[in-house]
Amino acid sequence: MANQTVDLKYYEKVKSAGIPLILFDRGENDLNVDYIGIDDYNSSHIIVNHLVEQGCKRIAHIGGYKRTRIFNNRIKGYIDALKKHNLPLSDDLLIESNLSTIDGREKMLQLLSLENRPDAVYVAGDYAALGALQVLNEKKIKVPEEIALVGFGNEPFSSMVTPSITSIEQHSEEIGKQAAYVFLEHIKKDVVKQTLTKKILDVDLLVRDSSNRKKL
Repeated sequence: MANQTVDLKYYEKVKSAGIPLILFDRGENDLNVDYIGIDDYNSSHIIVNHLVEQGCKRIAHIGGYKRTRIFNNRIKGYIDALKKHNLPLSDDLLIESNLSTIDGREKMLQLLSLENRPDAVYVAGDYAALGALQVLNEKKIKVPEEIALVGFGNEPFSSMVTPSITSIEQHSEEIGKQAAYVFLEHIKKDVVKQTLTKKILDVDLLVRDSSNRKKL
């Protein structure tokens, strides 16, 4: 499902027509269909916990639009994780975006313009994290010493840029395999699938130079 998808009527039509509908990564609870994905809420806790361990105290979040379930869950996880650590939650530290590289640049500039700028930024997508990193490098802001940075998705470039970007590995290949397996179960002629499949896979935080202050 695309970031901008709001109207679910098309998916309802597919479902009502008896066509197997399996959502992965970006499912919607209201559709009541098979879903393979990750725990986005807990992923935010993992990221915030890591940044706190690195000594960060003012953590911003460049997130997706909360109208989309996965990004809403990441935002909720971010907020609750800050509360758990008794860290400040300010409206100017939580920014919604389309998570493009250009958006990452714009939102990073917005955060840098704050009188009390963050010492860490958690970005809900690696492309936006790349844009944010470009701005930090251009402004000669030391990463992670002055501002730590964490992305999401473990895109191939995240390990190749300088500094390399800490990111969440959400095991997209395994999600795809699991979705294909559920689909095959649907189309077996001798199998009538009675129950919905809901699989939530674990994620891994790949700690790299952009947030690893303890390595310095």
